[in-house]
Amino acid sequence: MILTLSCDDRPGIVARVSALLFERGANILDAQQYDDQETGRFFMRVVFDPGAEDAAAWRAAFAPLATEYDMTWTVRGRKERRRVMILASQQDHCLSDLMWRWRQGELVMDITAVVSNHPATTFPHTDLHGVAFRHLPVTADTKPQQEGELWRLIEETGTELVVLARYMQVLSDDLARKLEGRCINIHHSFLPGFKGARPYHQAHARGVKVIGATAHYVTGDLDEGPIIEQDVERISHRDTPAALIRKGRDIERRVLARAVRWHLEDRVLLNGRKTVVFTD
Repeated sequence: MILTLSCDDRPGIVARVSALLFERGANILDAQQYDDQETGRFFMRVVFDPGAEDAAAWRAAFAPLATEYDMTWTVRGRKERRRVMILASQQDHCLSDLMWRWRQGELVMDITAVVSNHPATTFPHTDLHGVAFRHLPVTADTKPQQEGELWRLIEETGTELVVLARYMQVLSDDLARKLEGRCINIHHSFLPGFKGARPYHQAHARGVKVIGATAHYVTGDLDEGPIIEQDVERISHRDTPAALIRKGRDIERRVLARAVRWHLEDRVLLNGRKTVVFTD
């Protein structure tokens, strides 16, 4: 089982949680915690052997303590697979990477669908065999209807996490609110950075020495959501815009894959506009 929790910090939280697990015959396999001195919030992730009891029994057992401390918390079986929907537009390097990692067992999830505003023929190099594909075209005039259909698909499939794998459509405030804390986007720069079209060309024109990528949760504020993971790579005056694009795609793939895996493994806890990430 995996237990995650956050609450206002006060003495005795670790002792109470550990005592509850001990009294019910659980064995702690891994434990991480963080006390945010600035916000006064406490965060904890515990992996434990649950013994003979299932997740429902542990949720019932933990609920009174969670209520006492006014916790935001989850208890989930380690083998429970999250249902994930992947959205992409014309660029498929992140989509292909996620699909490969899923097929190799690196990302333990069930893919409910791959959705794009372009037809499946846009992705000739991505293995979509055995995965539901939905083409939901969109224009400025049809965006509300397209998002309504997307939301219905999310609900009908029981999707728990939406991944924007270079999906080049800005979600409306309404849809972003509905997906708060369960929609991950990959941004083509180390935020804050160059916004708008042709970011790598802008970076090249400015002679930057580092490029990067940022995975973050989606909010109504464009590219301002809580950051999960970032990475960078040094470049030089010898790098052309094409070289920056090639290197940038590599960074985007690995940053998004790490962010998705950490979410699936309950390693990411929201802390206001930030996140606490208990990496492995």
